[in-house]
Amino acid sequence: VQLQAFGGGLVQAGGSLRLSCAASGRTFRSGAMGWFRQAPAKEREFVGFISWSGGITYYADSVKGRFTVSRDNAKNTVYLQMNSLKPEDTAVYYCAASISSRYSTNYVDYSYWGQGTEVTVSS
Repeated sequence: VQLQAFGGGLVQAGGSLRLSCAASGRTFRSGAMGWFRQAPAKEREFVGFISWSGGITYYADSVKGRFTVSRDNAKNTVYLQMNSLKPEDTAVYYCAASISSRYSTNYVDYSYWGQGTEVTVSS
């Protein structure tokens, strides 16, 4: 299984970016796809996840109302739409796949990871 995240870049505060995560090598029929981020010298942090069906989403409080996770199963792709970006959103963003039937915000429960894409929000 390979996950490839892309779409990061430099954006001004208040701006928007959309990250994509393309999965190949396996079609997931259970579990969830999650987004995490890691800023320099900080722990990896949960951002949001979406169930395989797309019917369940969950977000960290820090991004709720600004970020939206969606998926297109026909394309095996998950998206993270980020609006109203703040400098504190600056981080490397990772997509990850969990095949567990239990939805989780803990990165240890995710078995497959993309390589990360860097997002920088300038003030």
